[in-house]
Amino acid sequence: MSQTAPVTPGPTTPGPVTPGPVTIRRPSPLVEIARRAAASRNFVIGGVLTLLFLGIAATSLFWTPLDPTRMSIRTRLQGPSDLNLLGTDQFGRDILSMIMTGAQNSILVGVVAVGIGLSLGTALGCLAAARRGWIEELVMRFSDFAFAFPALLSAVMITALLGPGAVNSILAIGIFNVPVFARVTRGAALAIWSREYVMAARLSGKGTVRITLHHVLPNIMSIIIVQATIQFALAILAEAGLSYLGLGTQPPTPSWGRMLNEAQTFIYMAPQLAIIPGLAIVFTVLGLNLLGDGLRDVLDPKLRRAR
Repeated sequence: MSQTAPVTPGPTTPGPVTPGPVTIRRPSPLVEIARRAAASRNFVIGGVLTLLFLGIAATSLFWTPLDPTRMSIRTRLQGPSDLNLLGTDQFGRDILSMIMTGAQNSILVGVVAVGIGLSLGTALGCLAAARRGWIEELVMRFSDFAFAFPALLSAVMITALLGPGAVNSILAIGIFNVPVFARVTRGAALAIWSREYVMAARLSGKGTVRITLHHVLPNIMSIIIVQATIQFALAILAEAGLSYLGLGTQPPTPSWGRMLNEAQTFIYMAPQLAIIPGLAIVFTVLGLNLLGDGLRDVLDPKLRRAR
């Protein structure tokens, strides 16, 4: 009987390889925001100036080179020295310590005043956009009436009626911020109320309050944050103006605006008394404005491409 030789299997030819689905990894939203923030020059410069301002104010809470209210007539109107790095004023007080404490006061006034305007104004703007009709008309006419008076003039009238002081300054600046946030919120919320997903939410039985909290506010929060940054800068400027006129923070608490007021008599004898608090106001407001512009680019890149 003949035996069949075993067949050695040869190399198998691989068939065509079917490519699998290609997965494209997109960066997380936080990573994308961080990239846009690093690429925005305004955001970086404004952030550095703002952090410097906040750091000085935070440091003054527990440390200043000297007591900012301590007077020493023997060392009045002196230039920079080892003991007084920025010199002394007409009462012998340390200018650096006063600048640091004045930053703390500016932050307090700005945060509380903007907080008042943001909370009340956002609520009124959302109410106007949701209800429309006579409620919207009433909110808008109130805003138009408030805008007829400049911010500083309104604050001067309110503090003149209620009396000078930090609390009344906060109240005056906060009242002016209410119509600002109301108009911004109402305009942004109207665009959201016309979206398809909001209409679907209404058809599903959601009420006005739930739609506002779950759909409208989260989508306009970036606009409100940017506006809050800008209003914070204006609040610091308004507080300095009121203190310059004697209607803001009262002695002995240091204030940048009152430092400017007291320095005008000695402008030729000791110009640093006006230059130093003036530069503090300029760089703080500049930093907050740049930060607000940078936040607009970071949170809404469509605006940056359009420009």
